[in-house]
Amino acid sequence: MHCTEAVYSNNYYDIIGSISGSAPAVENLCEQNIANRYTVYYLNRDEVPPLSVGTYKYINIPKCYTILDQSALEASGITRVQTQRNLELFGDGILIGFLDTGIQYENEAFRNTDGSSRIVSIWDQSIDTGPHPEGFIYGTEYTKEELDFALQQENPREFVPQTDEVGHGTMLAAIAAGSEDIRNDFIGAAPYADIAMVKLKPAKQYLRDFYYIKDGAIAYQENDIFAAIDYLNKLADKRGEPLVLCIGLGTNQGHRGSGGRLTSYLDDIAAMYRRAVCIAVGDEANARHHYYGGVSDNNSDRVEINVTEDMKGFIVELWGHSSELFAISLTSPTGEVLQRVAVWNGQQQKQHFLLENTHVIIDYQLGSERSREQLIHIDFENPVRGLWMIEVFPYRISDGNFNMYLPISDFLEHDVYFVRSNPDTTITVPSSAKIPMAVGGYNGITNGVYLESGRGYTTDGNIKPDYVAPAVNVSTKNQFGQMDRMTGTCASVAIAAGASALLMEWNISYMDNRTVNSIELRNQIINGALKIPNQLFPNREEGYGRLDIYQSILNMRNL
Repeated sequence: MHCTEAVYSNNYYDIIGSISGSAPAVENLCEQNIANRYTVYYLNRDEVPPLSVGTYKYINIPKCYTILDQSALEASGITRVQTQRNLELFGDGILIGFLDTGIQYENEAFRNTDGSSRIVSIWDQSIDTGPHPEGFIYGTEYTKEELDFALQQENPREFVPQTDEVGHGTMLAAIAAGSEDIRNDFIGAAPYADIAMVKLKPAKQYLRDFYYIKDGAIAYQENDIFAAIDYLNKLADKRGEPLVLCIGLGTNQGHRGSGGRLTSYLDDIAAMYRRAVCIAVGDEANARHHYYGGVSDNNSDRVEINVTEDMKGFIVELWGHSSELFAISLTSPTGEVLQRVAVWNGQQQKQHFLLENTHVIIDYQLGSERSREQLIHIDFENPVRGLWMIEVFPYRISDGNFNMYLPISDFLEHDVYFVRSNPDTTITVPSSAKIPMAVGGYNGITNGVYLESGRGYTTDGNIKPDYVAPAVNVSTKNQFGQMDRMTGTCASVAIAAGASALLMEWNISYMDNRTVNSIELRNQIINGALKIPNQLFPNREEGYGRLDIYQSILNMRNL
């Protein structure tokens, strides 16, 4: 019981470590193994130093992720593969897994014609009233049998209390896999697919405070996302089903190219036999939260950040490639200067700006278990409104280029932006992973662009997004069982996940049980992607083009 309480208690830090690393030297240590790859340690805050990048290292502190929001099936070729007599693909025998805000399991969108549930499992990480899933020390798992029993009762939630207060997970699942509703002229992309949902546990308050996440913003911890993916992968193995992961979460933390622990893990899952991973690229292209700059041996670069209102704080991350090493100085709106210093790994600078009453901490870190990129982590506490100037100096450079990121929009208390921002390289993490399919959005109603859709490429030059799908006013059903509309790349990724389930079904049923994974499915999809005339492909906005699953199958049949 002690360890389960530690998972939920704000009095315990969650620290992610490699399973081969040394465990912290504390008494009564609680830990959670994830995929025999990582270990999450739960540390009593009274027994360890306060949380800081300098003390615990950036890679070990869980990042926080949020949901990515602000006649799609026909545009994506899905309706044709559902109705084409020689195809009739509906996702039968495929498991689509979601990790999100939960699912309103009573919704007709997730039920068979006999009233039973199409949901095969729910893991609610947020409550601890029932049995934990095997191998996990927290949350409550609900089986299909329990869901079917609850649906036969007058008050189902007395028996299965899981619900979706936000509605995001429900709408995402309905787009990807909703059952047909003839009266409302609605059908999901893969209406016969099995559904599994992990309702993520909200981030602890100490992490929200550490990252200055505004009150009321939806935030989930990296370690809980790790656990959700591990659970869904094991569930698919247990059921002997192919798995399509649909991920509509993202963050601006950890833009280290295609590396990082979560992106690395997703790469490994996506490369597995009969696995596909679809990730939304986010809606940050117009947020002005990315800066791309460069220095030379004799010239620095001045980066201005406009803080529009006094606020509790925010964090800026500067990422340099492995061959680069930078130093910075900082100037406040009134002209007070924090001078640059010689740089070494693990160095920390602290400064209190008297006239602004703002406290700034700068941490310099080099490398991780996956890369040798430099991170400069800048923590602004109580920043006043005005222009803050960061001057970037060369210390040891090759091409001298670097990327800087502000937090994702939904985390900020007030508007903060780079004066000279760059809309490229604005896909959110973990869509920067190499092997999974990064899905952007376009306006399927006007056939035009969706300006908010995150743009590529990754900071290390990999082509992302892979392709785009409709993102504006996509039909769905909400947590109240009503018809609704969804706009954002989360809608795009739900369409892509459903399309991937259909394509997975086609490869298994019609192509002699072809052994496919995310790599093969991605290649098949981009082979049939629609390319707008007079544009070069791939490009930063649409990758290799627009999803057209029908054309992808036609092209494969012609090989």
